This record gives sequence, C-alpha cells and structure tokens, in this order.
Amino acid sequence: MILRVLNLLVIGVLVLAAAYVYRIKFDATVQAERLAKLRGELRHERDKVAALRAQWEQLDNPARIEALAKRLLPLRPIAPTQFDGLDRLPERPAQDVAARADPIGGMIENLEQQSRPLAGGHGGHGVSGNGNG
Repeated sequence: MILRVLNLLVIGVLVLAAAYVYRIKFDATVQAERLAKLRGELRHERDKVAALRAQWEQLDNPARIEALAKRLLPLRPIAPTQFDGLDRLPERPAQDVAARADPIGGMIENLEQQSRPLAGGHGGHGVSGNGNG
C-alpha cells in the first residue's frame, strides 16, 4: 500500500514536472517569435533609414541645388558697380583706452559720464515735486 502511494506521488510529480517543462518551452517559443518579429521590424526600420539617407544625399546634391537655383531664382551676376572702395567706408569710432582694456568698465564709465550732466542740470537742488524745494 505504501508502495502504491509512493508510485502515485512520483507519477504526480512527473506530470507536474512535464507540465512545467511544457510551459517553459511554450514561453521560450513565444519569446523567440517576439524576438524574430522585433528583428524584422528593426531590419525594416534600418532599410527605411538607408532609403531616407539616400534620398537626402540626392536632395543635398550641390549640382541639383545649383540647377534648381538657376531655374527658379531670379539671380543675376554681380556687377562691378555694386562694390565700393575702402576709402568710402566711414571712419571707425574712437574708443577709450579704458574701454579697450575693460569693455564693461568702459560702459560703466560712459554711463556715469552721461548721468553727470543730468544731475548738474538741476542746480544742485533736490526735486520736491511741489515747486517749493
């Protein structure tokens, strides 16, 4: 009797082990199919990228752009009269030595110099707003 129970128990364990192995095999098959699908999608995307790069190379071709520009843009050659001599350029404004050494310091000094005449224009009196100052 104990031997029969032991045999039934071993058979039950073997059936459970077989079911577990079948489940693992099924999951592995599903994962392999998923991997094959992803590899196919990846190959398809790489092909699309290669096609887009080839199209970009075609569109970016300088000879093509030049032909389009000549056909579609109303461009004319540059005439020599469109250039001017260097002697006609305006003189460069003089800069302070301090401004060249410290550009921010030069800006601050210029602001201070510009604000001094405004302060002196009030005659040294405070502004009270009522005219009685």
